[in-house]
Amino acid sequence: MNIHEHQAKEILKEFGAPVSNGIVIFSSDEIKEKIKKLKSKEFVLKAQIHAGGRGKAGGVKLIKNIEEIIPEVRNMMGKVLVTHQTGPQGKKVKRIYIEEASQILKEFYLSCLVDRETSKIAFISSKEGGMDIERVASENPKKIQTTKIDIHENGPNEQQINEIISIFEFDETQKSVASKLVKTLYRIILERDASLVEINPLIITKDNKLICLDAKMTFDDNAIFRRPEILKLRDLNEEEPAEIEASKHDLAYIKLNGSIGCMVNGAGLAMATMDIIKLNGQEPANFLDVGGGASKEKVTAAFKLILADKNVKGILINIFGGIMRCDVLAQGVVEAAKQVNLAVPLVVRLAGTNFKEGKAILEKSNLKILSASDLNDAAKKIVEAIK
Repeated sequence: MNIHEHQAKEILKEFGAPVSNGIVIFSSDEIKEKIKKLKSKEFVLKAQIHAGGRGKAGGVKLIKNIEEIIPEVRNMMGKVLVTHQTGPQGKKVKRIYIEEASQILKEFYLSCLVDRETSKIAFISSKEGGMDIERVASENPKKIQTTKIDIHENGPNEQQINEIISIFEFDETQKSVASKLVKTLYRIILERDASLVEINPLIITKDNKLICLDAKMTFDDNAIFRRPEILKLRDLNEEEPAEIEASKHDLAYIKLNGSIGCMVNGAGLAMATMDIIKLNGQEPANFLDVGGGASKEKVTAAFKLILADKNVKGILINIFGGIMRCDVLAQGVVEAAKQVNLAVPLVVRLAGTNFKEGKAILEKSNLKILSASDLNDAAKKIVEAIK
């Protein structure tokens, strides 16, 4: 789960990290009262959307006169920002963060994340702050320092902290503040079940202060049940409606831009199904994993979710029955197809537990369902069917 910059900064403040003063507004009517909390003469307006690249899209504005704030807020509020992370449809600005402007001397990059490959906490630091870290890693890998901390250790020790911040070439005062910040990021990962805490940029101001100028945090969806204080930060306006609906039924669903809807049990099998669709010349419309023990009701919900996408021209169901019984899947498919008046081609490949019973249910349904013997056969049939 992602949260907004202003929410991430509130968490940083809670843990004692250096952050500029700021206010969040949801309409221009709130400005006159809230702006009293800020003391600077210059301000920065930041559109709050779950995507990077806001500055290039007009979502970050430096305001040098307090009288300019209201017209600039009215111009930004409701604007659709299109960035490299939003896709062509963009994201509509529904809240704005107004922050005291900082006089920037230098910019750096610092992040802390869960490294799944090694089951450790990784710190990434770079002197190339304010830039796309993926591009820096690709073009100038020597400008990035990666330090991994064993989760069973009592946080990063002094040697590890020095390794993390050495690339910044700080003076002794800056090192002291940076050392505390490193420990703070580590605590947030552990105590809030965050999977990523990113400070980009981390800056040194002209008066030699270290400040987290921008912040991004992502949290583990599987741990949200024990973090109600994080769950309340969720902004449904920033999420795909279909993905919100999927979460209600405990379905792993991600909307894509293709024309073939996929329903699969198991993430690995789902990825293979998407790959073979592309191999046969078409694009998947979604990633959808119904899980290992999906009920008939859950399968019905998944089927409706796929068909709600107007780009879907055909559906491929690929089920390997282990815990998931093929006859249960078949009953769900039949019920859902009848409820929504199925009008697109449907190819089903069943294997494993009760696959014969599942096929029999589909055959007796009087629905136009194409049966496939294996995954390759299924992909070929659905691609041909939508032509």
